[in-house]
Amino acid sequence: MRSEIARKADFSLIRYGQCWEDADVLLRALEIKQGDTCLAIASAGDNALAMLAGAPRRVIAIDLNPAQIACVELRVAAYRNLEHAEFLELYGSRASDRRAALYARCRSSLPDEARSFWDARPAAIAQGFGDSGKFERYFTLFRRHVLPLIHSRRDAQRLLDGGDLSQRTAFYDRVWDSWRWRALFRVFFSRTVMGALGRDPRFFDYVDGSIGQRLLDRSRHALVDLDPADNPYLHWIITGRHGDALPAALRPENYAAIRANLDRLEIRCGPLESFLEAYDGSIDRFNLSDIFEYMSPQNYRDLLVRLLARAAPGARLVYWNMMAPRSRPHDLAGRLEPLRDLAARLHVEDRTFFYSALVVEGVAA
Repeated sequence: MRSEIARKADFSLIRYGQCWEDADVLLRALEIKQGDTCLAIASAGDNALAMLAGAPRRVIAIDLNPAQIACVELRVAAYRNLEHAEFLELYGSRASDRRAALYARCRSSLPDEARSFWDARPAAIAQGFGDSGKFERYFTLFRRHVLPLIHSRRDAQRLLDGGDLSQRTAFYDRVWDSWRWRALFRVFFSRTVMGALGRDPRFFDYVDGSIGQRLLDRSRHALVDLDPADNPYLHWIITGRHGDALPAALRPENYAAIRANLDRLEIRCGPLESFLEAYDGSIDRFNLSDIFEYMSPQNYRDLLVRLLARAAPGARLVYWNMMAPRSRPHDLAGRLEPLRDLAARLHVEDRTFFYSALVVEGVAA
């Protein structure tokens, strides 16, 4: 079985300089136990590394894009060689004028291919490797050129300061939710603009309806129902840095545990389908990001069957839907059970506003 999306889009560039699925939601959905074997779509590596904090037996991080694998390798080298505050500087979470020197301390720990990749990208190092992807550049355009047409820096900071629910609601209704916000948001986050500047247009092959309006509706939840002060993803979109809140892999309480368990991480470059064909073990926990978004319903089902063939009894699958609805087909009901209540509770807490649904499914014991 060949990868459908690999035939459609260019996977030679960094698409994501960081992971844009809420790692705290992911970890609560997976419920990783010591001794588990886990499989993760690597993306930029943050969430695969966050999974190490639960001390599984192994985490296999796989991606078909060599540029994304280089992102994972740089993170691993940074965990090995830097202290927590230094790591945040090199990542881009905190301001820094010494990222080149920090990278130099990590460089010898990189595999040859990853070292050559990052040596050729000094600008990406200088700005922070977490800001190195096409998706992050898309948010930079929004932050620099669109948001100033809508709100002042003072109002943007007021949004990020959060407050209690009544304060957040009043600020959103009276100040933030202007006609400019609604109009420009729908345009900038439309299928056309996002496809050209953020994601690949082919990622929307199976999406119907207005993407901009759906994201606008979902954004209110992130800006009002949840506290923006606690949302590192929103802080990055608006400021280009993380605030006081950090994603799970970057928090100080997880840093030592991730570093201690780095030898349990296995990094693979190639299509997931090819890996599953060759792998002869069983897997307990699957972090599948939003990969099914890019597949036809038939290819989604076929890949689920392949995943189930490698799943241990009682295994758990976690993935997101952005716009294309994907959940267990009825003909797999005897093998895979949707954990709808858990998924619904966690989706309410999800601090990223891009996704229409979180899917958590359990393999029959």
